[in-house]
Amino acid sequence: MTTLAQYGLLRVVLPVPLRREFDYLCPLPLPARGCRVRVPFGNRTLVALVLDHPTASEVPPDKLKPLDSVLDEEPVLADADLRLLAWATGYYLHAPGEVYFQALPTLLRKGETAGYRSMDYWHLLEPDARVSAQAVKQQQALTLLRQGPLTSGELDARGIGSPILQALARKGVIEKREQLPARDDWRPALAINQDDKPRLGREQALAVSLLHQAEGFVPFLLEGITGSGKTEVYLQAMEPVLAAGRQVLVLVPEIGLTPQTIARFQRRFRAPVSTLHSGMSERERLDTWLACRDGGTAILIGTRSALLTPFRQLGLIIIDEEHDTSFKQQDGFRYHARDLALLRARQLDIPILLGSATPSFESLHNAATGKYRHLILSQRPGTATVARHLLLDSKHVQLQAGLSPQLLQLMEQELAQGNQVMLFLNRRGYAPALLCHDCGWLADCERCDAHYTWHRQQSRLHCHHCDHQRPLPPRCPQCGSQQLMGTGLGTEQVEQALAGLFPQYASIRIDRDNTRRKGSFQQHLDGIRAGRYQILIGTQMLAKGHHFPDVTLVAMLDVDGALFASDFRATERFAQLYIQVAGRAGRASKPGRVVLQSHHPEHALLQDLANQGYRHFAQGALRERQAAALPPFSFQALFRVQATRAQYCQEFLQQLAGQLAPGLSPGVLCLGPMSAQMERKAGQYRYQLLLQAASRRELAGACRQALALIETLASARKVRWSLDIDPVELW
Repeated sequence: MTTLAQYGLLRVVLPVPLRREFDYLCPLPLPARGCRVRVPFGNRTLVALVLDHPTASEVPPDKLKPLDSVLDEEPVLADADLRLLAWATGYYLHAPGEVYFQALPTLLRKGETAGYRSMDYWHLLEPDARVSAQAVKQQQALTLLRQGPLTSGELDARGIGSPILQALARKGVIEKREQLPARDDWRPALAINQDDKPRLGREQALAVSLLHQAEGFVPFLLEGITGSGKTEVYLQAMEPVLAAGRQVLVLVPEIGLTPQTIARFQRRFRAPVSTLHSGMSERERLDTWLACRDGGTAILIGTRSALLTPFRQLGLIIIDEEHDTSFKQQDGFRYHARDLALLRARQLDIPILLGSATPSFESLHNAATGKYRHLILSQRPGTATVARHLLLDSKHVQLQAGLSPQLLQLMEQELAQGNQVMLFLNRRGYAPALLCHDCGWLADCERCDAHYTWHRQQSRLHCHHCDHQRPLPPRCPQCGSQQLMGTGLGTEQVEQALAGLFPQYASIRIDRDNTRRKGSFQQHLDGIRAGRYQILIGTQMLAKGHHFPDVTLVAMLDVDGALFASDFRATERFAQLYIQVAGRAGRASKPGRVVLQSHHPEHALLQDLANQGYRHFAQGALRERQAAALPPFSFQALFRVQATRAQYCQEFLQQLAGQLAPGLSPGVLCLGPMSAQMERKAGQYRYQLLLQAASRRELAGACRQALALIETLASARKVRWSLDIDPVELW
């Protein structure tokens, strides 16, 4: 029998959905905290992460199992990373193993060696090589490769796909070679392209000056109208950090925004710029992760999960579009990257910069109470002016595919002057529902409480909630009529109508349906900037962060649904979207106009946004939130439950609420159980229970009570449940 004299104890976390840590025996000497080991778990062998070396265990010695093997000689995660993950585990009350393993690339979770492997890199054979002026992408590829070899994945992240590279290889201009990733120290070679730096405006210069003076942990909120030069402030804020040999982490909400961002950062700094996002291969993600940890990367630009990447010496965190809800993980470990980034900056004692044209109410509240330093950019640089806003009343007018006569006239004026027009509609497909004109039958999804969306080009019905698809029926299944028609408006329908209304102008539709092919989204954007399209039709993916200098008219076609939504955050999200869309107009020297069509142009929200702007709207909305004791003036936690029968959800939550309520402190509200707005989705019934408190401490205590109760409820075995701390949306 093994004894503790022969073995030491390891406390580890495992990638399992259990809210506990595990003890194992290990031969001496013990692996350090942050190393990976293999351990037996049931009838499996799992990779585990070492957290501690306890002197005693609650498990009897004869019940303790020895580990299988040690995977690392050196820790894969440093103490600072482990402290951040420990805090996140306690705050979000999630299974510790799932939290800690979120910080490891997939290959390390599988037990792969934490080391570099040789990969294929594209090399430029002729530094002075030239290609046709029409081959814009090939020219971009050559420009990038003049700065050094890059992998196919790195080039793809910059908008250069495999066909472009193969074409250059056939010309003998570039070739692929297998080599280890470069790990040279970038600090001695760091240089800043001074020719690329524009002259700063007064507000920009003040913001940069304050950022340069920051020492230690200082959170900044940079509120800048669209086109005001926030990215330039980011770039100049990074200069002293990089000059001191420290690294910078830049979080962005969308993968699609990274190519143009990367190109701009690379023009400015002669230093390694890496990306980290879900579109990369597992090997590329691991190599980037290692380069950040070992100090080989100067700047990392990534989406939400990049926050948990280890760095050798992180000196600054920047979060672009900090209000964006994509920074909140909506399944599994439900963390908010912005909030966790603030904690990471505090622990490392470094500045953090949150930027947005439409800051979240939480950030505005923190700035108003002095927790953040508030920097404001209210002017566009150069000759660019802020777009004028126009509200159009859709009542009592004949609409053509959602377009009013007034809007069509404005479009004609702008197009005739050689400008571009952007139409925004956040509903893809031809129509959001299919209706029988004779009997009123509606094509409903069998698995959701929702209608199918009619996609006319594909001749299919598609549920955008559960992704179920079916062919378009030739006739009504209820009465046999062939008089099937779409009801409502989608981007396909607008595109078709515009082809008839403006046949002399080329139009392009950008939504998830026609950007699925790899590289197609970037190709569409390149076509827009090259002037090949005059009319742009798109969903939300077209509204964020893109600079189209010739767009002088932007119109939102149908926003009335957002004015009367049940979620208290709906108006905040609509206002942010409205300002983002409006920001696409008049970004260069041409003046811009923003048109909003509504059946309720007199609505206070629309009037406030059009006439007073986002900040005025936000101040009024925050006063309303305070009067109603809603976040950010209170804190929430949401228990979500789903099951194949509504009865199971109701029974579980009623038992939980019934046993929890008597033990809650007076400052905690327990609201529910209540069904989701869409009760049934993908064949699952969905219910929720909301806890709200005036203090985080009280809310955390109530959640811990609830978690302890759930362990005792037999009804919990019939449902799938999750806990979401600081939810950004209700079901």
